[in-house]
Amino acid sequence: MAGKLLDYNQLVETALRGAVREALKRVAEFGLPGNHHFYITFRTDQPGVELPDYLHERYPEEMTIVLQHQYWGLEAHEDWFQVTLSFNKVPERLVIAYAAISAFADPSVQFGLQFRVAPNAENRPAMATPAPIGNAEPGQTEDTPADDSGAERKTGDVVALDAFRKKKT
Repeated sequence: MAGKLLDYNQLVETALRGAVREALKRVAEFGLPGNHHFYITFRTDQPGVELPDYLHERYPEEMTIVLQHQYWGLEAHEDWFQVTLSFNKVPERLVIAYAAISAFADPSVQFGLQFRVAPNAENRPAMATPAPIGNAEPGQTEDTPADDSGAERKTGDVVALDAFRKKKT
């Protein structure tokens, strides 16, 4: 490492991805406590992401899943996690590398993180703004609650790491 500078931005992102991993490990073991629920946005074109072809076609670049009421078999591993979600009432197993996550939020406690994820060199054409899916029913948008309680969804504050990055001069 002689002669190289420490990449603190990368160190911080690695540590924060570790926080996401630990949160998912706890939820996998104990379930979601109280009103906690997660919105996880990830790049679908990254290595370590496995999802059905029709979801790749619908979300060729990025998608958001919701872990709240209807998810099954959550397993959090060192470099990736897997979970089964229902898409139009069809259960699908997703595998997501932590390195592919671009945003993580728990709106119940107004917590959020954003990560930089370099686009895959072989990525597919960009799609318009994706809507959250997973627990969402057909026709549900980001402005509607993810459950039938009628409760208004609150958006959390997202912590952007750009404020801590060294400005180029």
